[in-house]
Amino acid sequence: MRLTTTIFSFVLISLLTACSSQQTNIESPNGNNTIDFFLDEGTPFYSVQHQGKPVIEASRLGFELQDLPALNDGFEITSIEKSDFDQTWTQVWGEKEEIRNHYSELKVNLQETLEPNRELTIVFRAYDDGIGFRYEFPEQPNLQEFNIMDELTEFNMTDDHESWWIGALQWNRYEYLPEHTQLAEVDTVITPFTMKTDDGLHLALHEAALVDYSTMNIEHTGDNKLKANLIPWHDGVLVRASTPFVTPWRTLQIGETAGDLVESYLILNLNEPSKIEDTSWIEPAKYVGIWWEMHLDKSTWGSGPIHGATTENAMKYIDFAAEHGFDHVLVEGWNPGWDGDWFADGVVFDFTRPMDDFDLEKVAEYALDNGVRLMGHHETSASVEHYEGQMEEAFQLYKELGVRAVKMGYVGHGQEIFWTDEDGNRNYEWHHGQHMVRHHQRVVELAAKYNISLNVHEGVKATGLRRTWPNLMTREVARGQEYNAWGSGENVWNGPGNPPNYVTILPFHRNLAGPFDYTPGIVNLYFDEYKPDNRINHTLAKELALYVVIYSPLQMAADLPEHYEERPDALQFIKDVPADWHDTRVLNGEVGKYITTVRKDRNSEDWYLGSITDEESREFSFTLDFLNEGDSYIAQIYRDSEDADWDSNPYGFVVEEMEVDSETEFTVNLAPGGGQAVRFMHVEE
Repeated sequence: MRLTTTIFSFVLISLLTACSSQQTNIESPNGNNTIDFFLDEGTPFYSVQHQGKPVIEASRLGFELQDLPALNDGFEITSIEKSDFDQTWTQVWGEKEEIRNHYSELKVNLQETLEPNRELTIVFRAYDDGIGFRYEFPEQPNLQEFNIMDELTEFNMTDDHESWWIGALQWNRYEYLPEHTQLAEVDTVITPFTMKTDDGLHLALHEAALVDYSTMNIEHTGDNKLKANLIPWHDGVLVRASTPFVTPWRTLQIGETAGDLVESYLILNLNEPSKIEDTSWIEPAKYVGIWWEMHLDKSTWGSGPIHGATTENAMKYIDFAAEHGFDHVLVEGWNPGWDGDWFADGVVFDFTRPMDDFDLEKVAEYALDNGVRLMGHHETSASVEHYEGQMEEAFQLYKELGVRAVKMGYVGHGQEIFWTDEDGNRNYEWHHGQHMVRHHQRVVELAAKYNISLNVHEGVKATGLRRTWPNLMTREVARGQEYNAWGSGENVWNGPGNPPNYVTILPFHRNLAGPFDYTPGIVNLYFDEYKPDNRINHTLAKELALYVVIYSPLQMAADLPEHYEERPDALQFIKDVPADWHDTRVLNGEVGKYITTVRKDRNSEDWYLGSITDEESREFSFTLDFLNEGDSYIAQIYRDSEDADWDSNPYGFVVEEMEVDSETEFTVNLAPGGGQAVRFMHVEE
């Protein structure tokens, strides 16, 4: 990965063989955020302040181990190292091309004062937009192989903050609508976990660089105290490890506004640089495909009279993609295994052989001949043991066919993922435990070997590994667009599908983890022909705005070709909007209410705006000072009409143009449940 504008300084502040003080601290580069570390009778604690005010009060650190003494007290500080780091690096693709990684680091080396005198290092990094820390277990004779039974990390908050959350360890993985309550009503939740203080400070707890560890949830232990809660193996062990070993980073993003959380790149910065030397084959793209029609029940994944993945149907989509400039065509249901109860028994899938009515080689060749690529599809039904037996041959086949991207599915529920031990016993695991983290790492590395990019559904949550493995392009791991075709509201919304405010929560919650393959762009908002009880709970303009608001480097135009042909005005914006950006800014936003995002195209001087709202209508005015000073632009506006309403008139839609520049005062009017999308097209002199 190319580094640009690199400034690097490393200063050893102190290296002490026997510290006289048992406390220390570090400040972020601009002094906004401070991390204090101290030992209280040998027990490690930390706290965090923002502009001198507590954000995390004294919180314990350490571990409980299996059949070994705990690593949580009896410590002394043996040495302290402080350093500063400042570097700007270039994303292979992303929402911002150049990212500054600027932090102050504190490394605290601990050792037990009594036998077995084990060592533990805790590394803290203070950024201007938050903090991160992780544990390091050095190689040592008195601690080699070990099992973690509890991570004692606490995040003790200062008050009963307003909170947005999804409960952990639920049957349907992460595919639930976020709850909005006070912290006192929170139990155990997934991350990112977003909070807002009474003073308006926005906070988000998450983790970075999740490799060979268990996913962290957040447990509320009472009195505004939070604690790490890891997904267990089938036998109750949380993490199996051997020294040397490092944990993921525990992260807290801190923003004066909700938009500051979106503009934070702390999670990416805490991951290692790319391990893929030649990334030229990794390309952001837009795609169409045989997918939405199955959710509408127009066709089926399984074989039969209305099977969707036929050669003829795939070629129709390829023709549409070629005509309108889409890069890939996804085909789901192409391989044997979809007949019957496949989601209960994924060992039925074959990943190298097509169904009788689908000519894989012919379709792949037809796509290439038309300047398009077939997007592969591997639904594993969470039967990873079965999948791992075929995945290298499957990736090799796709590479031979010119496939550069694969959508992967792990449909399965609860603790249903099995592996077979040496005695022939099946052991059942959760989607997000260490077993599956290891599996996904094997998959992304193998995919890179065959020049395959990944779009992972129902997988492990994103923690910034896209920096290290940029072929790990996008994920689902949340409720996507398909819930509008068949889903329920899960007790926090009385209607079918996703409520109008759902996508106004995502940028400040799920999307803080990384790109989301939400599959926007539905222009046929009612499904009367197939599913009259379901619909899209947005206006048409809002569906277009999602292409700017919800970032994904593999961005789908999810509707059917015939529906786009009926709405060429809406299709035009979908064709124009990029999937790769030079810069991203949030002009305004409140969690669950509204957001306005602008992004600059990486390959031109054009900017794009997406603004969306909940059930309330809103009006905003902005000076377009993000545009090049002195240059002219044509604003191509796709907006709600004056009488538009998500419920009663979602098709109220206006397309218009106006000339603007960086001094223009620009007004955005959003209907209830509505949105606005704008392309600011640079006028060449």
